[in-house]
Amino acid sequence: MKAPDPLLDQQALERLERLALRWRSSFSGALGGSNVSRFAGSGHEFLDHRHFHQGDDLRSVNWRAFLRLERMFLKMFRIEPRTPVRVLLDTSESMASDTAGEPKFWYACRLAAALCYVGLVRLETMVLQPFAHRLDEPFRAHGGRHRFAHASRFLGGLRTGGHSDFAHASRELLGHLGAPGLVIVLSDFLDDGDSAAALRRVADRGHELLLVHVVSPEDRQPPWRGDLELLDAESGNVVRLELDSGGAAEYAEAFEGYARELEYAALRNGGRYLQLETAVPLEEALYGAMLPTGAVALG
Repeated sequence: MKAPDPLLDQQALERLERLALRWRSSFSGALGGSNVSRFAGSGHEFLDHRHFHQGDDLRSVNWRAFLRLERMFLKMFRIEPRTPVRVLLDTSESMASDTAGEPKFWYACRLAAALCYVGLVRLETMVLQPFAHRLDEPFRAHGGRHRFAHASRFLGGLRTGGHSDFAHASRELLGHLGAPGLVIVLSDFLDDGDSAAALRRVADRGHELLLVHVVSPEDRQPPWRGDLELLDAESGNVVRLELDSGGAAEYAEAFEGYARELEYAALRNGGRYLQLETAVPLEEALYGAMLPTGAVALG
């Protein structure tokens, strides 16, 4: 399955400009555990503008641009290097499954694009890292919103394929991560291995985890009953079983137990876990689910 085209329209991008990524830890290169990314005054390196929003500091407005264009823009400056924000995007074949909303892969690609744009507007360094059973080639973007077009083309060129093995991919990841920072994982976490243990190893290296568990309605609660023949999207294996209401309830309970394991892997080192269903519109997910967690904030 190929990534959706387009990922985000212009109106969606404009609404994202009010948001900023947030983390709790104090990383080398970040300021006080927060990613403040615009400052006014002399002696700082100018990097970009963004649209002015109510509540912004009037001292940072580019008044010359206002006189020419009659629109208010905020000047943004860099005062020190930023800790890269790494977005891990699951491209395994299970992400291509059709759902009541849209394929999980499409949903995750759109969310990755949204988070990347939010970071770039705030002058963060964003690293997009696809993975399945191993890491694929990453894409690094920094320097402001004008770099989003390159990031969008990178995401648009991704396709699903192969099986998921986060334990193996995480070992490669730990060899490339370097200094601790924020690691965002977008995945359905449908993996025969111990994803929770692999995530705990990443957290134990000092990285703060933001786990976004992308699920379809049938991932959480199978709607089928009777004699079933299920095809594993990643291995091609066929499983035959009989599913009644009791079996479906046991499955739902096991799913929730697995979700709690993933949540613990994030929370044990101060990270966050968020479960997003593909039937929930992306804007609602950002403002209605992610905003209350503090993973993103109005800035």
